[in-house]
Amino acid sequence: MIEGRTDRADFDPYSSAFQHDPYPVYSRLRKERPVFYDPDWELTFFTRHADVAGMLKDRRFGRDIRGVTGDIDPRLYARNYPDHLPTWNRYIRGSFIDLEPPRHTRLRRLVQWAFTRRSTETYRPRLEATASAALETAIERGAMEAIAEYATPIPLVMIADLLGIPQGDQPQLVSWSHDIVRVFDQGCTAEEGARAEHAVSAFVEYIRQVLVERRRNPGSDLVSSLLAANHEGDRLDDDELIATCILTLNAGHEATVHAIGNGLLALASDPDQFELLKTDPAGLAERATDEILRYDSPLQMFERWVLTDLEWSGTELEHGTKVGLLFGSANHDEAVFVEPERLDLRRIDNPHVSFGAGVHYCVGAPLARVELEVAFAAFATRIEKFELNGEPERVRSLVFRGMRSLPLALSPR
Repeated sequence: MIEGRTDRADFDPYSSAFQHDPYPVYSRLRKERPVFYDPDWELTFFTRHADVAGMLKDRRFGRDIRGVTGDIDPRLYARNYPDHLPTWNRYIRGSFIDLEPPRHTRLRRLVQWAFTRRSTETYRPRLEATASAALETAIERGAMEAIAEYATPIPLVMIADLLGIPQGDQPQLVSWSHDIVRVFDQGCTAEEGARAEHAVSAFVEYIRQVLVERRRNPGSDLVSSLLAANHEGDRLDDDELIATCILTLNAGHEATVHAIGNGLLALASDPDQFELLKTDPAGLAERATDEILRYDSPLQMFERWVLTDLEWSGTELEHGTKVGLLFGSANHDEAVFVEPERLDLRRIDNPHVSFGAGVHYCVGAPLARVELEVAFAAFATRIEKFELNGEPERVRSLVFRGMRSLPLALSPR
């Protein structure tokens, strides 16, 4: 049986109040119903850090249930692997992030070299130049729409460099990415699903042309390197290459944009912490990045399949069902973090779960860290003070937490 059953009166992730600030709800749930079932999502949700971190590392929970024998909830299966979105299903659910060992291990081994801290550090000068140019333009006007003009260009230039995408094509990549990721959210409409299917199809055809060109004229980009990747005779086929490129765009762009936007909003709301960051932008950037990822996580919820009957935290979980791991709640757990509702850029003990854990720990974490460190250090180096210049527009989602727009007024140092 599933204990802790609740309803929308207790957990309404699409309400305006929750979208504005979910953390009071998470605090209440951790105390009153740390494990609860939501009938709309058909998931058993876990709110506490110990459960979320533990389940991420436990191999009895997985990203993929295809090929696993036994009863599987057909509605959950259809939602996870939508037959009516065949191209989306093939390339999004076919990427290594949505596979389990040994397929996951094989594909991750062939791509992870590109995302080591050593390799991603080589991009820092280009990222710093991008951030500096964006700030220069904003300073001249005394204002910026921070999502489009700052948070988006920094990861986009990185992803475009990795994939070898011309500058003129980059806005199209952003549009495709926005459409593709909507399917991950339970609130995705039929119209949004159709747009996502179209976006994946268009991206697939685009990357097929890129593959033709890179085979003819190899470069120093990720696509060329993946074409040449060889581990003991093992190579990526075209579908695996395409799925990896789409994953690189979606994972490398969406979450980083949201993290930069969330961080700037948090700093605007806490001028004392921004003043602290200004005292040593480069020195505090690494710790500030971890704290911002903890404080307002860009990825708030991940799902896992239950791969065998088991009991967890006093709750019986059945094979073939799914659990929802609330990263945003886990990162505010008072049992782990001192004063979790306070932004503390000097926080040392910070075991946040924003990059996941276990075999699915984010392969792009080193790259994301460099991008975020550059974004926050450059901003604190060039900007004396800033404040909201209008109401931010939020992305309506439980999975992603971020903003579509963030208008800021600012003055230079």
